[in-house]
Amino acid sequence: MADPMRIRAQAAADKTTVRVLMAHEMETGLRKDAEGKVIPAWFIQEVTASLNGKPIFLADWGPAVSKNPFLQFVVKGAKAGDKLSVSWKDNRGETRTDEATVS
Repeated sequence: MADPMRIRAQAAADKTTVRVLMAHEMETGLRKDAEGKVIPAWFIQEVTASLNGKPIFLADWGPAVSKNPFLQFVVKGAKAGDKLSVSWKDNRGETRTDEATVS
């Protein structure tokens, strides 16, 4: 299983800034190893975020996203104490979900 995501959600006035650092190798399928063999593609395909169980964000990614991707977005209406969860699914079917509390 992948390492946990680092999620920080900070409320200021009526907006909450969410920052997520994901641990994932993100291989494009175009690189070769030292022996000249192609390294198979392995990348995050879908990222979703939910606030108190309601979906607020959906992104479809591809192989062009960098290793250990960083994601930042702004949510209106979130308050301190609300629960934020972020999930990803990669092209091998692996998934990861982590939660944070809005501060």
